[in-house]
This record gives sequence, C-alpha cells and structure tokens, in this order.
Amino acid sequence: MKYGNIIVFGASSGLGKAVSEHLSDNCENLYTVSRRNPNIGKWIKTDLSNSEEIVNLTEKLKGITVDGLLYLGGTRENNAFTKEYDFKNCSDNYIENVIKVNLIAPIKIVKYLLPNLEKSTNSKIILMGALSGLDNFPSTEVANSSSKFGLRGVAHFLRQTLNSLEIGITVINAGNIATPEVLDDLQNSSLDESNAIPIYDYLNIIELILNLNKTLQ
Repeated sequence: MKYGNIIVFGASSGLGKAVSEHLSDNCENLYTVSRRNPNIGKWIKTDLSNSEEIVNLTEKLKGITVDGLLYLGGTRENNAFTKEYDFKNCSDNYIENVIKVNLIAPIKIVKYLLPNLEKSTNSKIILMGALSGLDNFPSTEVANSSSKFGLRGVAHFLRQTLNSLEIGITVINAGNIATPEVLDDLQNSSLDESNAIPIYDYLNIIELILNLNKTLQ
C-alpha cells in the first residue's frame, strides 16, 4: 500500500532510520528530519533541541499535506541504562537536553504542523514511548523515564484537544527493539540480546497504525 506524505523525526539512526528505510518506497514523499544526513528521503537538517530550528523546519513544510508524523527521535542521559549511570552526578545539560528533545520538541512540532495534518483525510501522529514511561516501571534514568512518561500524557491530551479534527494519535511503549545501537548497549551491559524485539515487529505496528481507518483510531 502507498502512503501519502510521511515525516520521520530522528531518521539518522536507530528506529528512525529503520522505519525510514522501510517506508521510503511505500509513500508518496518521505521527509526525514535529523542532525546527520540519513541519505534517505528528503532530508531536512534539524537539531530537535533547538526551538529556532524547529520553527525553520515547519516553515519549510508550509502548505505540504502531512499524512503521517512519526516522532521517533530521542536522547538520554550520559551512561543511561548502564551500571555507570548516577543521577546525582548527571549534568544539568544532559537533563535539560533530554526533556527538550524527548518531550518539548514533539509538542511544538505537532502544534506547528497541525495545519499540515488537517489537510490530510486520514492523518496519523506516532510518538516513540518506552516501557520506562509506564506506571511503576523500575527505571532509574530520571530525565529519560520522565520524558517517556510525559509522552503518554501528550498523547492522551492531544486526543482530547484534537478530537474534532479526527487525527489519529498513538504512543508506542515498546521494550528493547533490536536496532544495532540497542544490541550494542545490551552486549556492553552483558544483557541477553535474544529478548530484544525484532525490528520487523515494530515496523508491522507502524504499518498497522498508518493503515487504520480514522473511525477506528
């Protein structure tokens, strides 16, 4: 099935890159957003921690119909998910950057691109959450986990706010997805790599959401 115009944020690595590669031949236009060139789709260089660059990005997309907005970008504190992580010694810069990229940026982007989403007959917003964003998940990474927890709230309240516009909004709270980066992290932490979720399972979820009729969202 051919999708319309899809924008993938965080397209240069990890899940963003995997999803971009998967969708590149299956949509009318693929726009990729990241600091580094992923060599996929129509790349728009953007630092998602920089408000001015986010505004510039949305200006470049002015008037373009957006059928799928996939915010798959994200960052975390230094030494997150390793034995070396220590909240007491986590720098303020890391904490602020995590919140900017993981939580503030997607809120701003949805706000600025609402006119683009409204032009579509069946637009979707997909946010990349995590298990650490679920209630009582035993994670110690304060900024990263808080940002993912916050994304659940973003999805919930956007549904209320945008209900009349019939825009589908989903946050996917998955566990470890078997991207090269995650597999390296697991290996370096001497954790079992075999429990990582295959990438194709995540890609199937993305396609399922994009294919949903708006009456089922």
